Amino acid sequence: MRLASEGAQLFSGAAISIVGTLLDHLSDIVPGRAGVRLAGRAGFIESLNAAGAIGRIAASLTGNDAVRPVRAVLFDKADGVNWSLGWHQDRTICVEERIDVAGYGPWTTKAGLVHVEPPFELLARMITLRVHLDDVPATNAPLLVAPGSHRFGRVPIEEIPAIVDQCGVAACLARAGDIWAYSTPIVHASERSAQVGRRRVLQIDYARDALPDGLSWRGI
Repeated sequence: MRLASEGAQLFSGAAISIVGTLLDHLSDIVPGRAGVRLAGRAGFIESLNAAGAIGRIAASLTGNDAVRPVRAVLFDKADGVNWSLGWHQDRTICVEERIDVAGYGPWTTKAGLVHVEPPFELLARMITLRVHLDDVPATNAPLLVAPGSHRFGRVPIEEIPAIVDQCGVAACLARAGDIWAYSTPIVHASERSAQVGRRRVLQIDYARDALPDGLSWRGI
């Protein structure tokens, strides 16, 4: 698959040299939480910036060295911490504070952080990278995507099943050290892991747009 046409692209082994370093920097995170928002971790920020081992992929895909990481989340599926997620689009961004701006809304608060749904055009210019810290065969809950669904714009929730039927389903298998890049609005899902073990994924959202009228990215 290619990012422009299918909305997803695999970069095999792109992070293999830094997997150990990333795991060391994340070792203090208590397991047992579905998604942990990461911020203020100087140990791996350099890897995420546009010149870093991870960030350079976002820069190459957007053709913009000014692209920056605006959100990082660690997903850690393991024994006793296993979940599934139905088909959906990621539609919100995390900001410093609520400032009412035309075209931005509705607003929500998740884990004490302010989120808002921006105009779809901003999401369409974003890139999401998923850095795999463990092998993800078919039995270890690979991300499922509907190839090409990023080109349908904002899909009403009730129409998502029809979009999945139209686009089909692709399982994003990976080895530790692989990076999958996605158009942020791609329709995707995740099943429960069927194997004993772990499935750690570092997910980073990248943006090249500044926010308007006093809004600012929460950032990492």
